[in-house]
Amino acid sequence: MKKFTSVQDVPDLPDWLALARKVKAQPFDFQKYGKNKTLGLVFLNPSLRTRLSTQKAAQNLGMQVMVMNMQQDGWAIEMEDGTVMDGGTQEHIREAAGVLSQYCDIIGLRTFPGLKNREEDYAEKVLTKFIQNATVPVLSLESATRHPLQSFADLLTIEEFKGKPRPKVVLTWAPHPRALPQAVPNSFVEWMKNAEVDLSITHPEGWELAPEFGEGVPVHHNQDAALEGADFVYVKNWSAYQDYGRTGQELRSWMITPEKMQLTNQAKLMHCLPVRRNVVVADAVLDSPQSIVLQQASNRTYTAQTVLLKMLGYAG
Repeated sequence: MKKFTSVQDVPDLPDWLALARKVKAQPFDFQKYGKNKTLGLVFLNPSLRTRLSTQKAAQNLGMQVMVMNMQQDGWAIEMEDGTVMDGGTQEHIREAAGVLSQYCDIIGLRTFPGLKNREEDYAEKVLTKFIQNATVPVLSLESATRHPLQSFADLLTIEEFKGKPRPKVVLTWAPHPRALPQAVPNSFVEWMKNAEVDLSITHPEGWELAPEFGEGVPVHHNQDAALEGADFVYVKNWSAYQDYGRTGQELRSWMITPEKMQLTNQAKLMHCLPVRRNVVVADAVLDSPQSIVLQQASNRTYTAQTVLLKMLGYAG
C-alpha cells in the first residue's frame, strides 16, 4: 500500500471497519507487524490528536516513532523542480523525502492550506511531492483538502453509536473567528458517501463545498429544518470555497445550542476537536450525554492503527 490520502485508498471499507473493531478490542495483538519498524511523523502545522493518536497507534504495534515539527526543527523545503535555490528555502523535496525514506518505513505528513489561493491549495502540491519522491508509503495526517484519519474515526464512531441500520447524519456549518480549511468537511462527506448513512449538509448560502465533494448530497440553508430527526449532528466550521477563505464569523445564529439539538432524534453531537466553546457549540451541548466528541478522539488511535497495519502489509 503506497499511500493513504483518502477513502479512495481503501479497497474494502467494511473490511477495514471490522479490522478497526478488532484492533480496538485487542490493540496489542498485532505487534509482530510493527516490530523493528519506524514511523516518521512530519508536521508542517500544529497538532494534538493527530500527533498523539498516531504515535500511540504505532507504539501499540511495537513501532519506533520519530517526530519532526518542520517549522521549528527542519529546513524550509523547496517544492519546485529546476529552481535556483538562492532564496529562503534550504532543502529540496527530492533530498528531504529521500532521506526520510532511508530512516523510516512509513512517513506520515501533515500539511495545511494557505487559504489564499484556492487552486494552489486544491492541487495538494506538498503531499503529492512527498508521495512522488518518497520510496516508502506515505500516510496523510491531514492535507489541504482532506483529513482521512479523522473521517475514518468518525465513521467508526457512528457505527458504534448508531441505533438503526441507516442513520440520518447531518453535517452542519458553524461560525468561527478564524479562516479554517475545508479538509474535515470534505473528507467527512467523502467517507459518508461510501457508508450506510443518510447524509445531508446544512450551511448558509455561500458556504458550499467544492463540487467534487458536495455533489449528490442534499444541501439545506435552513439549519433548523435540516436538523429535524437527525441521529447524528456533525458540527464543523469551514471557510468559504467560492469566496475563498471568507470566515462568516458574524453568523452567530448557526452555533449549535440545546434548543437546536431538541429538534433532532436525540442525536449524538460530533466534532473533530479542537472546538471553540460557545462559538461553535454551546457548553450545555458539549457537556451533555449527547456529546460523543471524546469517544471520537479515542477512536483516532484505533483507526490510525488499522491504517498502519494495512500499510505494513497485514492481510488478515
